[in-house]
Amino acid sequence: MIDGCGASPALRRYKLTIAYDGSGFHGWQKQQPPGTEPLRTVQGVVEQALVQVMRQPVCLVGASRTDAGVHAAAQVAHFDAAATMPVDRMAAAITSRLPEDVAALRVETAALDFDAISDVVCKEYRYRIHNTFQRPLGMRHLVYHCWVRLDLDRMNDAASRLVGEHDFKGFSAAGHGRESTVRTIEHCAVYGQVDQVYLVVQGSGFLYHMVRIIAGTLVEIGRRRMDSERINEVLCSGDRRMAGPTLPPNGLCLEWIRYP
Repeated sequence: MIDGCGASPALRRYKLTIAYDGSGFHGWQKQQPPGTEPLRTVQGVVEQALVQVMRQPVCLVGASRTDAGVHAAAQVAHFDAAATMPVDRMAAAITSRLPEDVAALRVETAALDFDAISDVVCKEYRYRIHNTFQRPLGMRHLVYHCWVRLDLDRMNDAASRLVGEHDFKGFSAAGHGRESTVRTIEHCAVYGQVDQVYLVVQGSGFLYHMVRIIAGTLVEIGRRRMDSERINEVLCSGDRRMAGPTLPPNGLCLEWIRYP
């Protein structure tokens, strides 16, 4: 690619913020099981759009490898490209080549050493619960349905016990692939609004299914099937069997990611 002066444009790093409805995706990360076509993933479709816009091979690195069915209001990724297109036009150009369940919110130039994964300071996940007897037909891909009225005071007492640095082995699924299961949660609270209940969790990093297991445990406590002290027991024992169920992915959304 040649610019107007006849010189090749310099390779730059870009920070891309993306939103998506995860219902129709097999998660963030590109996947191709042996002998099959590649699965539909967010990383895959966004990379395809980037190749069309940048007219060159592009490797996209995402901050969070969200699971199948999990949504994002502001996922962050980085990529390198030698582009002539003004950065303020890139988000619209990328979105125009994306399917309707994904959007590029903004593109910014970044330092060449910016890393969407390792530079993360804090992330927020929100788990949304439809807490009424009526089925959430129009929102069924975006919420978890719990028809038993939840006790938010009990849930918040339990949630507060998760704040701080702990070994979250008991709140992670098998096969998490991490050497250490110690993580720090900066904020964990439950909020109610009419028939909607929201679990909000903030931290620098999370284990495989960690937020969904926390949500399942808090729901059990809110339903009075467990006591708040169960949180301490799971943290001390590291026994996944003592925690609640892993709630479905449809209620989970990556809300934002903060960098220095």
